Amino acid sequence: MSEDMNQKGLEIRREVLGQKYVDASIETSQKLDFGMPLQELVNKYCWAEVWGRPGLDRKTRSMLNIAMISALNRPNEVKIHLAAALRHGCSEEEIMEIILQIAIYCGVPAAMVTYNLAKEVVAEHRAAD
Repeated sequence: MSEDMNQKGLEIRREVLGQKYVDASIETSQKLDFGMPLQELVNKYCWAEVWGRPGLDRKTRSMLNIAMISALNRPNEVKIHLAAALRHGCSEEEIMEIILQIAIYCGVPAAMVTYNLAKEVVAEHRAAD
């Protein structure tokens, strides 16, 4: 894959997750002199190849990620994608509907973890407005 795909993915990643978060992740990898191959893989395949496709908008992709990552019990990633969903126009009501779906299809414990994270992220989002 070309450096162009890495750069395209990095741009999309920063737009979705926020520049501060992405830059901190990359900076940590660079400081440790470890992890840049993984950073580049994520940029190229996850962000450029998939998030860069026209078939779904970013709001929908964020909503799907909240549900899937909740099912996989990855709370750090859930929190990041909750914030991304709000940045991309997902309403608080839509997030609650996602949490209800998680409760039915993934279990109440998974839904409660996401709900508790959502309370934090929603409060931060409201404070930023």
